[in-house]
Amino acid sequence: MQYNVKIDAFEGPLDLLLHLINSLEIDIYDIPVSEITEQYLLYIHAMKELQLDLASEFLVMAATLLAIKSKMLLPKHEEEMLDENFDIDLEEDPREELVERLIEYRKYKEAAQDLKSLEEERSLIYTKAPSDLSDYINKGKPDIKDLDVSLYDMLGAFQKLLRRKKLQKPLATKITKQEIPIQTRMTEILAELKHLKGRRSFYDLFPYLDRGHIVVTFLAILELMKQKEIFVEQEQNFADIFVSVGKE
Repeated sequence: MQYNVKIDAFEGPLDLLLHLINSLEIDIYDIPVSEITEQYLLYIHAMKELQLDLASEFLVMAATLLAIKSKMLLPKHEEEMLDENFDIDLEEDPREELVERLIEYRKYKEAAQDLKSLEEERSLIYTKAPSDLSDYINKGKPDIKDLDVSLYDMLGAFQKLLRRKKLQKPLATKITKQEIPIQTRMTEILAELKHLKGRRSFYDLFPYLDRGHIVVTFLAILELMKQKEIFVEQEQNFADIFVSVGKE
């Protein structure tokens, strides 16, 4: 049974590029194309491994980055740079158009975040008369906090997991494939976390080297996060991720 998941957190390839630039602390006006292309392709590879719906615009951006990288690797001839009067004829930077698009996208993204903040502030203002809500208050239950990690962090952890397990394509052979339902794996993860009565490292939830088991486990974790059955924490950027079960 094939299980396809589409995650709406990806707003597009520019959103992913902007995330990589911020994470790597790169100057947006002087992007190291080789490094950013490598990181971008790693994320694309992780998305393919998970069989996520990959929009064509992500692949178009990958091709664009590779084209820019190729142009920047081409040798520059001095005779093309200088004329007889020694006036410098500056060549157009192949990154210029991409930088302009990223800056424009960042401007609108920040504006959207400002508008969202205003919307959230406005949603706290009520004109309705006070009501007695004591019957609806769940006493003893902690407030559900926002997750400390994003989808990008989870994909980054998945990349590290693949490298740690050193997964390789299996040799051609006949095997009996054993399907693992997502719901079954979700139940197993919850049971394991409740048994430990604490939090576990993200990587400890992947005890087997089988690629299918790893993918199903990762999708089960994402679904549990979505349902707020588990909480995922990361103390700082690039640190280990820890998973704990929500308190009932």
